[in-house]
Amino acid sequence: MSAFLLKRGATFIATLVAASIVIFLVLEVLPGNAAQVMLGPEAPPEAVAALSQKLGLDRPALARYAGWIAGMAKGDLGTSYAYDTPVADLVDQALTLTIPLALIAMALNTVLGLALGIFAAARHNRLGDVAVMALSQVGIAIPTFWFAILLILLFAVELGWFPAGGFPGWDAGLWPGLRALILPAVSLAIVQSAILARVTRSAVLEVLREDFVRTARAKGLTRGAALRRHVLRNALIPIVTIMGLQFSNLLVLTIVVENVFSLPGLGKLILNSIDNRDVVVVQDVVMLLAAMVVAVNFIVDLLYAVIDPRLKLREL
Repeated sequence: MSAFLLKRGATFIATLVAASIVIFLVLEVLPGNAAQVMLGPEAPPEAVAALSQKLGLDRPALARYAGWIAGMAKGDLGTSYAYDTPVADLVDQALTLTIPLALIAMALNTVLGLALGIFAAARHNRLGDVAVMALSQVGIAIPTFWFAILLILLFAVELGWFPAGGFPGWDAGLWPGLRALILPAVSLAIVQSAILARVTRSAVLEVLREDFVRTARAKGLTRGAALRRHVLRNALIPIVTIMGLQFSNLLVLTIVVENVFSLPGLGKLILNSIDNRDVVVVQDVVMLLAAMVVAVNFIVDLLYAVIDPRLKLREL
């Protein structure tokens, strides 16, 4: 087990290092001056030179990269040029919205996707299966931002059940905060749950055709009991894989949804930083998103070993 963890941990760290190098090269080393980008093409050379010195752009690239990594390790992400505020404070404030939004969306996606996928597999080639597959195809075809706008028109404008946008902050209370995140979470979850339902159905049907399931049924187990006791765990590997990818996608899709609902999360922060040419914030937020995606994949790898110990033994 320790060798398995060490191997996965080394892969996790190597991926993070590779991602940091790519992000640093793209934003700071490739042709172009970050200070010039921030100030605009009409900025005087003196101002560009002063900002370059302030940002440390006059130092060698290797020294800047080492300083950036050391700062992140200590929690010092630098200071935003546009906001004149520590980037860590901006990110902390944004994450208090983005992380709950992604978790709520993932919870809805898991409940809907697994329930519909298992329901369709249990009624293979019957009306329920056909209906779920038709609905999932429609869900996959719907763009997230367009569905978000439809939800605003129906539940915010017409019915007035939920706010059309904005976030009151957690200081206003748990329910007002959750109420502001329900429509964004639903818009994120619907498309993902349609994908998860199809993957769950395929995985469950594949296991249902295995000999050990037929043996269990021959011993008198009902279809439902066979599903609960034998099928679901053996079908989890592809399901967990797609769920890991979906959570990574949800973190990225929040950039779109937060702007549709005017939510002050990580997506709003990165787009505002791009508009303001705030390269310092963009670099740190992109690295944070990359780290989140890599961390999710690392957790999925660990779950593989928990679900199926044979995978762990193959790695040793």
